[in-house]
Amino acid sequence: MSQQFAAHHYKLTPQREAIVRVLLDNEKDHLSVEEVYMLVKNSYPHLGLATVYRTLELLCELHIVEKMNFGDGVARYDLRGDDHAHMHHHLICNVCGRLEEIKDDWLLELELRLEREYGFNVTDHRLDFKGTYNSCKRNGCKGEKSCQAVS
Repeated sequence: MSQQFAAHHYKLTPQREAIVRVLLDNEKDHLSVEEVYMLVKNSYPHLGLATVYRTLELLCELHIVEKMNFGDGVARYDLRGDDHAHMHHHLICNVCGRLEEIKDDWLLELELRLEREYGFNVTDHRLDFKGTYNSCKRNGCKGEKSCQAVS
């Protein structure tokens, strides 16, 4: 990560590092700017919300994080993993709001076909599946946190 900053002539300041650490520590949560801000304030109480916004935008620009919107009007941030060439995919429950990651790349065959038939080389993709967990249907869940599907 420090190489990505240096390659673009940016410094990896302690505050920026703390923001990345918050994202790493809460990787499965897909945090919003405000959530990152509240968590990083524990370590850097004088850090402003605007700095968190700017840092997250910079991390997007450097392809360290991906800015996402899951249809709730809130921008969320997700770390890009070195272990996969593409972003992972998501299952999003319309009822309880639970978000689950799928790390397998199910679209490789389609990417190869796009390259073969259209001469189009896919460099990245993201796929979100929206629906309802069976447990939410069975329990008559109306979005309460207590009824979220269990992993």
